[in-house]
Amino acid sequence: MIRVNVMSIVGYGRVSSTGQSLDVQIEKLTDYGCNKLFTEKKSGTTVEQRTQFKNCLNYLREGDTLVVTRLDRLCRSINDLTSISERLKTNGITLVVIEQSIDTSTSTGRLLFNMLGCISEFENEIRRERQMDGIRKSLEGGVKFGRKSKLTDEQVEQLKLDKQEGIPIKTLQSTYGISRDSVYRLVR
Repeated sequence: MIRVNVMSIVGYGRVSSTGQSLDVQIEKLTDYGCNKLFTEKKSGTTVEQRTQFKNCLNYLREGDTLVVTRLDRLCRSINDLTSISERLKTNGITLVVIEQSIDTSTSTGRLLFNMLGCISEFENEIRRERQMDGIRKSLEGGVKFGRKSKLTDEQVEQLKLDKQEGIPIKTLQSTYGISRDSVYRLVR
């Protein structure tokens, strides 16, 4: 698409999982006056992991305004925030964050933008620490993560014996109803 040098108000919306809805973000971005929208249902901590965000950044031109509903829709770390902020600033693009009343075309908006970025990263780190604490406690309590094994301990022992007797992998797969990789992993 070839663009004429007319300032655009470009919206970007993202939800982390396919079960979530973008409807509220799209409505807020449209109400704000966005004439172009980029949306995706993707969890991603970096720009490289978010295809539509990369497309959005490539679409933006000097004088354009990028609009998001919340800062956490834009980035997940202070490094990512700094990188995105620098790119927007270098290219003469204004950022507006609707729910946090941030507009980087003003000095107050730039200050608030940087402060909220630091707070967001801090919250993410605390959430990650709590998650790791919960996982550690669960493991200590004997909780096993992952899918339940298809085979009992006795079946695994028999599988190992069958393999030692020279029964082909394909036969073992069929007999025990497991994949080739599972056979190799279990006989190790």
